[in-house]
Amino acid sequence: MTLLPLHTRRFVSQVYCILNPKSRKKPVSVEMARPSSNLADFREVFSKAKHIAVITGAGVSAESGVPTFRGAGGYWRKWQAQHLATPEAFARNPSRVWEFYHYRREVMLTKNPNPAHIAIAECEARLSKQGRKVVVITQNIDELHRKAGTRNLYEIHGSLFKTRCNTCGSVRENYKSPVCPALDGKGAPDPDVEDAKIPVENLPRCEEKDCSGLLRPNVVWFGETLDSNVLGEVEKELEICDLCLVVGTSSVVYPAAMFAPQVASRGVPVAEFNMESTPATTSFTFHFQGPCGTTLPPALAHHETELMS
Repeated sequence: MTLLPLHTRRFVSQVYCILNPKSRKKPVSVEMARPSSNLADFREVFSKAKHIAVITGAGVSAESGVPTFRGAGGYWRKWQAQHLATPEAFARNPSRVWEFYHYRREVMLTKNPNPAHIAIAECEARLSKQGRKVVVITQNIDELHRKAGTRNLYEIHGSLFKTRCNTCGSVRENYKSPVCPALDGKGAPDPDVEDAKIPVENLPRCEEKDCSGLLRPNVVWFGETLDSNVLGEVEKELEICDLCLVVGTSSVVYPAAMFAPQVASRGVPVAEFNMESTPATTSFTFHFQGPCGTTLPPALAHHETELMS
């Protein structure tokens, strides 16, 4: 067993809660003030912030038409994502799991960033010219932030468009379509579609010299810990930010669900942009309800106090 640094252990210890609901402690009922929805007040705080952390979740990508595989109807064929996105599922049936991820990759190649992604990327570019920093910490694996132009980006759950070798551990970008010839035309999500049952030797293979091991998507699966190095960098950003935005996330998936409350606990303003309230809403300074693509652009637009460049 490898002992992780203290700051990393605080986060990693939470990740298993997504697998075992019984492990979650019941929240303590505390009376707290309702967060403000006053955009002018938020804009005043925003105009003074020097280091902004933006935490994003599935709600941002959903507005680009990306399937979330969550809630009612969140199935691929007969399975929910949590029954496919595990090391055990991949060991039992790598063909089925690769069909699932091939389908998701192919869908994502047809999707584009929406106004929320673009507002964040444009804000980052604009503020960087003023000596101010915006960093994005995303739970999404679709690379839409990257496609929008975001540069300071932590993809804490990995990427659909990277693969990792089960044998040598090599991680590579992979934008092939299809990801391998045997998956061409496979992965249809309809419940009556039969598994392709592709022989393991025909699934994506490592291209490193003298390897050819079986590749897997380089994403964090249920039951796996997040990269401790990435988490360490994320915590550094959260410790120095003077404004935090929580965008399109349910605030129930750990460890990311702890990020914004951790920032709020040291008195830093936190603004939530989401379709509905979340378990963390009452601990935040601001809450703006509605589609992120509608609420976020005016919040991050050029402020009158900014110097034009």
